[in-house]
Formats: sequence, C-alpha cells, structure tokens
Amino acid sequence: MTDLAEGGPSDGGQSDSGLPPVQRLVTGHDARGRAVFRSEDVSPTRLIPSGDAAFLSLWTTATVPADNNDETDGRHRDAGLTLNQGSVLRIVDMLPGKESPMHRTNSIDYGIVLEGEVELELDDGAKRTVRQGGIVIQRGTNHLWRNTSDKPCRIAFVLIEAPAYLHQGRPLPEHKP
Repeated sequence: MTDLAEGGPSDGGQSDSGLPPVQRLVTGHDARGRAVFRSEDVSPTRLIPSGDAAFLSLWTTATVPADNNDETDGRHRDAGLTLNQGSVLRIVDMLPGKESPMHRTNSIDYGIVLEGEVELELDDGAKRTVRQGGIVIQRGTNHLWRNTSDKPCRIAFVLIEAPAYLHQGRPLPEHKP
C-alpha cells in the first residue's frame, strides 16, 4: 500500500486475468477527527493455485460489526475464503471456460458482477446466468461459479460471517475445497 504522503498510487501491473488492475482508496481520520485519504494503491488480481480464477483481497475486518478505530490495513489481515468472526472484500476474476469447485461457507456473500457474465449453479443442479451489473446474495448455500464465455468475468464479493444454516435443527457443514 502506498501512503499518499509518499507520492500517490502505484501501478501494480496487469492482472493475471488480462483485466485492468484495481484501484483502492482507504479513508480514515486525522488528529482533528476530520476525514482524510489514508492510502491509495492500484493492484492486479493474481491467479489462485486451482487456476480457475484470479483473486485480489481489498479489505478485511476482524469483527462484525467492524471496528473503525482499528488502524490495521485490512488487506494485510490473514484471511482464507472467509474470515471467522469478520468480513472480507475481494475481487474475483473468473477465467473463460473455468469453474470453481462446489463450496459452502458460513457467511452471507454479496456478489456484484462488474464485468462480463458468470453462471451460478446450486447443488441441486439449478443454474442462472448473472450478467454485468447483476447481484447475487448467497446465503450459506452450496454452489459453484462457471464462466461459460470467452472473456474474463470480474466479480466484487463482500463476505460477512454468519452462523451455519440450520436444516431440521442441525447446522449444514461448511465445504471449503
């Protein structure tokens, strides 16, 4: 992260998906309690080991509700797919012709398609295409993502911890491949 006092945003280079890098601005407060820009950077998404997508974590919180007095750069907090007791903001570039594994997390996830389109499949086989500007509210369900197009699809995900869904009084287990 580049501090604005040090000269502005850095250029993180092209994303592994071929899409442009992502600009991130972080605000905070000065000694007088006034709003200020704390930092600005430009970073690319990077291919994950499975090879189906490129990820970029933008911010995390250690708790829900978030603590705006915590001065930790949320990008540097250790987070897996989700963050236990917290939240994660991540950009995911789904690569053309690729799909994620079927998975379920104990979170509520807001997925906003910024560019391209992606197919969402649920564990019963039901499928829907989500196009640019479309939003998915994922409520702890088992699902996978598939890019059936010939172009990358960029999705912004906000994942917030939630208790496991109770089916007939029993929590459905997480499934994180």
